[in-house]
Amino acid sequence: MSVELAKNVYWVGVTDWGIRRFHGFELSVHRGTTYNSYLIMDEKIALVDAVWSPHSDEFLAKIREIVDPAKIDYVVVNHCEPDHSSSLPMLMKLCPNATVVVSKNGASSVPGHYHENWNFKIVKTGDRINLGKNELVFVEAPMLHWPDSMFTYLTNEAILMPNDAFGQHYATAFLFNDLVDQAELYEEALKYFANILTPYTDKILKKIDEVLALNLPVNMIAPSHGVIWRKDPIQIVKKYQEWSLQVPAPSAVIVYDTMWNATEHMAKAIAEGLIERGVDCKVFHAAASDANDLMVEIFKSKLVVLGSCTYNNGILPSMAKILTELRGLRFKNKVGAAFGSYGWSGESVKEIEENFQKSAIPIVKPGIRLKWQPGVADLKLCRDYGRELADSVR
Repeated sequence: MSVELAKNVYWVGVTDWGIRRFHGFELSVHRGTTYNSYLIMDEKIALVDAVWSPHSDEFLAKIREIVDPAKIDYVVVNHCEPDHSSSLPMLMKLCPNATVVVSKNGASSVPGHYHENWNFKIVKTGDRINLGKNELVFVEAPMLHWPDSMFTYLTNEAILMPNDAFGQHYATAFLFNDLVDQAELYEEALKYFANILTPYTDKILKKIDEVLALNLPVNMIAPSHGVIWRKDPIQIVKKYQEWSLQVPAPSAVIVYDTMWNATEHMAKAIAEGLIERGVDCKVFHAAASDANDLMVEIFKSKLVVLGSCTYNNGILPSMAKILTELRGLRFKNKVGAAFGSYGWSGESVKEIEENFQKSAIPIVKPGIRLKWQPGVADLKLCRDYGRELADSVR
């Protein structure tokens, strides 16, 4: 059912309890997600954002609880990614006279997705639409995280609807931040930030400064995924500022894959060396771990140590995925090191180091590689390597 957030402002979104993979199966969502849409009842009626098309029927039923969709005057598309907009074709059939409000880039992305000749209105930062008692104010936010992204602010009720900013993939029984498990909430908020928004941290800091400079009161932040921030809503803005600085903890993450355990033995020995020097360290087997969860651990830590045995003159597939994610997310303030075992060619360490360079992660010490299964002396070399890496963290 719909939920009234403030006077005449309703959540008409959908809770997706069952989804576990997102973004074309590239992103794990262990706790489901929501697709949030907001209906504003005033002299003019506005709908801000829509939902993913498989949930169109439930979405439209919630709108009908409140109003005949044909009476909607404005449909605001903050961002055209299908999880927020693919129910638009079905919706617009019910309100064909509604004006579709988009950013300048949205005027390209929305028709590019749906090839419909709707009545578009292009807005820029500072533009307003009068609804009667309230106004909608728009703030362009390109590359947070698509070129067409923008924020919508509702005056009087002081609700910021920033689409993908400040959200989480988090399905809950209750809709508001003060009613859910705080540890789960921030775990999902950080995972969302680290895996989706990290490449844009410089833009995030500038955009937050721009929005704060408008001196608009904010009673509620209503993102397009997850819970709505009504109690101390600026807390998540402050967290975004903190996370955007990318100041890592003085800790290490070791991620490896192994075929016959030789690289695993190396990983554990390197960890022992780090721990002996007082460095907090976590060790993950890539093939048995969720890559998006690993990105969160890497995001939090200063030292990233990656290892693979040599496989087909390169690295194992699970480690290739980790390296691809690192290149794309462009983490800052990290240092790296590589290790691996081999039988006859031994290219894995070189490949990992080349990818560190492509990811702008400095290599603090040349990688260590061992042939066949490591013996007692070899494992001592790995522990010594870990001790030496500890200096780069402290």
